[in-house]
Order: sequence, then structure tokens, then C-alpha cells
Amino acid sequence: MLLQVNHVTRYVYDRPVRGVVQSHRLTPSVFAGQKVIDWQVTVSDGQKGGSFRDGAGDRIESWSIRGPVSEILVTVTGRVETTDLVGVLKGHKETTPPQSYLRSTAPTEADVALTELAQVGEGEPLAVAHRMAEAVAGAIAYAPGTTHAHTTAAEALAQGQGVCQDHAHALIAMARARGIPARYVSGYLFADAEGQAHEAAHAWAELHVQGYGWVGFDPANRCCPDDRYIRLGSGLDAQNAAPIRGISRGIAEEAMDVTVAVLAAQQ
Repeated sequence: MLLQVNHVTRYVYDRPVRGVVQSHRLTPSVFAGQKVIDWQVTVSDGQKGGSFRDGAGDRIESWSIRGPVSEILVTVTGRVETTDLVGVLKGHKETTPPQSYLRSTAPTEADVALTELAQVGEGEPLAVAHRMAEAVAGAIAYAPGTTHAHTTAAEALAQGQGVCQDHAHALIAMARARGIPARYVSGYLFADAEGQAHEAAHAWAELHVQGYGWVGFDPANRCCPDDRYIRLGSGLDAQNAAPIRGISRGIAEEAMDVTVAVLAAQQ
């Protein structure tokens, strides 16, 4: 499938700041399931700095914006050709060992309820992973606006509602509780005209499954990532895998607005 991405993030400060430095994880991953046709990231009044590929295989780029600045636009446009690999991350080069993703973080700490939900029985590792993902989908209903950026997996499970971030955090917490390496993945998702998929800016989890390597699971849509998905990068949790991270110099309140469209592109 050929997908077109149009993604704009707008930052507004209630008073000018002296400058802003950002770190971007906005370049599609390099693996067998996707091929970049063209891709561009621009930052209004920004100067591009260095870039590198980290141990997880993600392309990291730095940008700086000299002040005074009251508004910043980060614009991403591009086309990616995707292939359905039934969730298996094939051909992705990384040096970080899977065991590094057994470490819990505050959003992914497993409480008693998450640990109990993870008890889906034993058996073939891939089947166990699927049953855990299904358990998350059944326990946390998709309900936009019911959680926020700092909601933990335990809190989302307790209220029984959340969004893709909460589904991913919950599955990660459960997998790690069972000794299975798990990580958070950020990216994009193409939704069809009938709205059968959630959130164009999307997130899911990857579990390191014996015999398969890293396999993606999206409890929010009760599936594994297929050719509707574009993978950007990964991390221990949502903050660690954020497409944009930054810091400003000065005292000001920051507001952020994001618009994302993922469309079927023309050849």
C-alpha cells in the first residue's frame, strides 16, 4: 500500500521564549515492511543540527530555533510504501538487546490488577502474546478524552477506558510482568472511509516473542500492524518514544495542537 502522510504540530507560547531545542523521531523505520518514497521534515525558522541512528535503530534528528519565538510549526510530509508482514519486524537493524526492555517505567509499572490480567495461561509464546493483547482490548474500552498524557497503565485499567497509548502501556506492563521484553512504538495508521481504525497518529506495542523476534500488537484495533501502519520509532514508554521532544529557554506556557492525515496515495 502507498500511504501519504501530512502531519503538522503547532506550538504556541503565551510569551516569547529565548529559544527552543527539539529532538525528532519523525523518520520512518528502515525494515522490510516499509520503503520511504519521499519524506520531508521542516521546522519554521528552525536550523537542522546533527542526526544519528540510535541503538534501537531509530533515526534521531536535532533542531534549534533561535528566539524570540512565539510559535513553531513542525511539518512532516511524505509517502511510504508498506507491506503486510503480519506484525513481525523483519530486517530491522538495531543493537540494543531485547532484555533492555524488561525495565519498567512509571507509566508501565504493573500493579496487582495488571499482573492478574496477564495470567492468560501458558503455551506457545506467540499464542500467549495474542491472548494478552486480547485481554487488554477487552479490559480497556477505546474512549478518547478519558485519559491524558500522564495516565499510567494501572490507572487506565482501573477506569476501564483509554486510548491507544493506554492500550500499549497496559500490554507492555503485562508482558514485562511475565518476563517478556516489550516496548512502545509510535507511528501512523491509515483509517478507511468507514472509520474502521483509530487515530492517524497512532501507537502500539512490540513484544519480543521467542522464535519470531519483535512482533507488533495493537489492542486498540484488535490486530497486529499490517500495511495500514507506518512505524516511526520505539522506546520504553510513550515519553521515551515520543516523535518530538524539546525544551525551551524562558518562562512561558506552551500550548500544542496536532493535525495528522494519512491517505492512500497515488502511484
